[in-house]
Amino acid sequence: MSVNHGLLADVVEFSCVDGPGNRFVAFLQGCNFDCIACHNPYTIAVRSRQARDVSVDDLVERVRPVAPFLSGVTVSGGEATRQAAFVRAFFAAVKDDAELGGLTTFVDSNGCAPPSTWAALDPVMDGAMIDLKAFDPVAHRLLTGHSNEPVLRSIELLAGLGKLHEVRLLLVPGFNDGPPALEHTAKWLAGVAPDVRVKVIGFRSHGTAPPASHWDDESPEVLRWAEEILRVEGFADVVVV
Repeated sequence: MSVNHGLLADVVEFSCVDGPGNRFVAFLQGCNFDCIACHNPYTIAVRSRQARDVSVDDLVERVRPVAPFLSGVTVSGGEATRQAAFVRAFFAAVKDDAELGGLTTFVDSNGCAPPSTWAALDPVMDGAMIDLKAFDPVAHRLLTGHSNEPVLRSIELLAGLGKLHEVRLLLVPGFNDGPPALEHTAKWLAGVAPDVRVKVIGFRSHGTAPPASHWDDESPEVLRWAEEILRVEGFADVVVV
């Protein structure tokens, strides 16, 4: 794809869960993880059909009619940073537009991106939400097929830039929800970004593909316990879903 064209899976014109306020969300197609616990309906739904080619101008015009009701725009996926040049061009177009320039621009990412990607996005990006599937490298590789080292480095880098808005912890029974795993995760994150918003997400099998569709859902008790651990480590903004 060229800088001014991307592969789009779908859009949601109004979302209150993809960054601060009411947001327009563009779900870009393609991911660099083989995540067996994935249940993103927008990117999974297009696996059986070709994603749509969209230009920066086309996407900007999708935003324009609903802009008066928005706080900002978010690109998600899949993994949006795989199309970083397109994301940068889209964000720049929003920032440069007389009607849209007041909207904030956020990236929802799995964090598996090199520092050069974040450096390119930094001038036009107001914030990022990063999924930390597992702090333990073995559990992370089991869940995603990839190392978590780039994810940890992204969290550190974005925190240093003041662009880390939220870290999302997906708790999957038997993989990353045990006492040592949660405590180690909370302590490490507190040392890197003590003021970040943390969203604790319980795994749900509905909407996933095998083998994850046969796993147990995360229990409410474990989610409450995870919140307690995070608050003990000093996190004031913890959301459990």
